Amino acid sequence: MNSFIHNDFLLQTETAKELYHNTASHLPIIDYHNHLSAWAITENKNFRNITKIWLDGDHYKWRAMRAAGIDEHFITGAATDKDKFLAWAETVPQTLRNPLYHWTHLELKRYFGIDELLTAENAEHIFDVTSEQLRTKDFSTNSLLKKMNVEVVCTTDDPADSLLHHEAFSNRRNSFKMLPTFRPDKAMNVGDTMGFLVFIEALESSSGTKVKDLNSFMHALLERHNKFHEIGGRLSDHGLSHVPAEPFTKKEVETTFKKLINRKTTSPLDQNKLKSYLLLEFAKMNYHKNWVMQFHIGALRNSSTRLFDQVGKDAGADSIADHKHAQTLSRFLDALDRNNVLPKTILYNLNPSDNEVFASMAGNFNDGSIPGKIQWGAAWWFLDQLDGIDKHINTLSNIGLLSVFIGMLTDSRSFLSFPRHEYFRRLFCNILGNDVKKGWLPNDIELLSGLVKNVCYSNAKNYFGFQV
Repeated sequence: MNSFIHNDFLLQTETAKELYHNTASHLPIIDYHNHLSAWAITENKNFRNITKIWLDGDHYKWRAMRAAGIDEHFITGAATDKDKFLAWAETVPQTLRNPLYHWTHLELKRYFGIDELLTAENAEHIFDVTSEQLRTKDFSTNSLLKKMNVEVVCTTDDPADSLLHHEAFSNRRNSFKMLPTFRPDKAMNVGDTMGFLVFIEALESSSGTKVKDLNSFMHALLERHNKFHEIGGRLSDHGLSHVPAEPFTKKEVETTFKKLINRKTTSPLDQNKLKSYLLLEFAKMNYHKNWVMQFHIGALRNSSTRLFDQVGKDAGADSIADHKHAQTLSRFLDALDRNNVLPKTILYNLNPSDNEVFASMAGNFNDGSIPGKIQWGAAWWFLDQLDGIDKHINTLSNIGLLSVFIGMLTDSRSFLSFPRHEYFRRLFCNILGNDVKKGWLPNDIELLSGLVKNVCYSNAKNYFGFQV
């Protein structure tokens, strides 16, 4: 048996153990940002084996397998599901000190009750045992979410999505809420004329609006924004290399839009002006409906042309970008703030060198209307691991107020990723416990447990206003 993932995993002090076991471990999960399939949740899908639920689409694992020398045939290629799992099991011992090693064994234990280290030697047995479990009703998507005490999941959805699955799910009794998130990245992708035109066609179909100019385009997007709100959506999300904040006139952006829909060439400057206009308009939509606006900033995506041609986007060829963000982000937020249309906003940075920039930026625009109106979001992507979370908590504590932080999320495509909330909670309690041990915080369990409850659950519940 493996005692590695034991009851006090990551908890180094008695205070940490008390905080985690008596407070954090029992709290429901509000997963306010992920990439789960709304269809799979609505259909209460069962996956036929662990490869389908655990490896398909998981670019964290794909990157590790490539680094370990696994051929693409066993990653995204035509190998059987079992052979792909065996290749992953061969990789796992090589992931020591990578967060995948922790996550892998947490997930095997929490979902399947497997308390042994995954290796090439036991891989076939684990594949068979887990696949058999996954085909039972206790391992359907809804059962898995219920098992993890999930209260809310917010999927990530294109404005042109029909939302039929969300509607169907909302019309029946469920143990948790599933809500859509408005992600208009394709509406901002004005540098890809053909892709932009394809999006417009889909938008016209879903909104019932013919797009002939910028005003009708915005009307169609507002119609979809209204539909998201009707179903319960209360968040937008924007994946950006950097925040555009180029000065523009309405005539300039109207002219650029006309050129795009007529397939005429537009300059990078004109495109950036149009993006700046669009992002401001999305923010205003959010403000007027009391939504939360999220910015995931700083990814350099699809770097490998070879992998993009072979696998497509989200193949695991993304990395941290090194843009400068402070001036444009400040200009954008200030433009909204000075016109009293700045919505609740969460800023996520991918480059750890930007931690202090983003933490301090969030503090510039709080207005006393609610606690933590502008949030520096949880450690994201390459940073959502032991060291990244520790640095995030320390920087937030030094520059802002940890007490109003809205906590962790999975940002995952996998239904087996929810132990990441446990991982965060254990690390958070351990940080507090070590501070008590060093004399940096009072040994007041009531005070500390209140902080743990707020950061791990209550702050998010209050911030988003979900009716749960």
